[in-house]
Amino acid sequence: MQDSDLALFALHASGDFGAAVARHLGTGLMPHEERSFVDGEHKARPLANVRGRDVFVLHSLYADDAQSVDDKLCRLLFFIGALKDASAASVTAIVPYLGYARKDQKSKPRDPVTTRYVAALFEAVGTDRVVTLDVHNLAAFQNAFRCRTEHLQANGLFVAHFAPLVGQREVVVVSPDAGGLKRAERFRTRLAKALGRPVAAAFAEKHRSEDVLTGDLMVGPVAGRCAIIIDDLIGSGSTIARTAGMCRSQGATAVYAAASHGLFVGEAAQLLADEALDRLVVTDSVPPFRLAGTATLGKLDVLPVSGLFAEAIHRMHAGESLVQLLEQGSAE
Repeated sequence: MQDSDLALFALHASGDFGAAVARHLGTGLMPHEERSFVDGEHKARPLANVRGRDVFVLHSLYADDAQSVDDKLCRLLFFIGALKDASAASVTAIVPYLGYARKDQKSKPRDPVTTRYVAALFEAVGTDRVVTLDVHNLAAFQNAFRCRTEHLQANGLFVAHFAPLVGQREVVVVSPDAGGLKRAERFRTRLAKALGRPVAAAFAEKHRSEDVLTGDLMVGPVAGRCAIIIDDLIGSGSTIARTAGMCRSQGATAVYAAASHGLFVGEAAQLLADEALDRLVVTDSVPPFRLAGTATLGKLDVLPVSGLFAEAIHRMHAGESLVQLLEQGSAE
């Protein structure tokens, strides 16, 4: 896949992920400098010539022990600006986890629509394209940006993982709320095709106000089936834990959960350790560092998405179809 016109960078906080993507592409990461100053300011610059090149910059925007989401966002934006000033032909931001993507509408009077503001920041520094994985609200994401966007999905990876796991058991795909029905339906359709038999659908009632969850209704055939809960993101773990408990109370024989992004903040480790949930699956868009040393880590499966992003980068650079990639599922 190596191409002399393609340049791949990964900021330091996403260096391991970037290195994995580079290996799939058969290339190396381009050198760059990140420097912090004593007053808390910083700079980043490429250390290689990018004039006239098709540049891809990888950085996942989640908070960790060293940098906040805001820190990472600013570093990425400033680096993109430096690349444009260095005459890169185009700059694509590869953002496996896009921070602030959940704040995509006004839920209260005078609320910010932060997704749109973040989009404006990317556009202000000259970003040509933004690529991400399984955002919370696809329509809001696509409408927020005026530059090009590409949206990748982990559905193929999840189907490849669960199809052999469930075997011949009866299966139901569960959305943890009504808002996730389309996401769960896309997974259910692909899983049914992979299994060669029908897969049932269900969803749980959920209302959230001030981080308090209410609602106890489960709609759909859960009793006697293996339940797979599908969501885009695990934050505090309360939604998944609550839905797993509801599935068990409805007679599910086994309960699994899958989400593209695992933040595992707050008491997530304790909530998800509950015996109602058998296994938990996430991608490595966010490393599960907050689960280190906890019982929940023992029931966690992490699926790598570096191959998916590498194939997407190759196809974008070569002018090939991303639609075919999403239809095929996971990249080898």
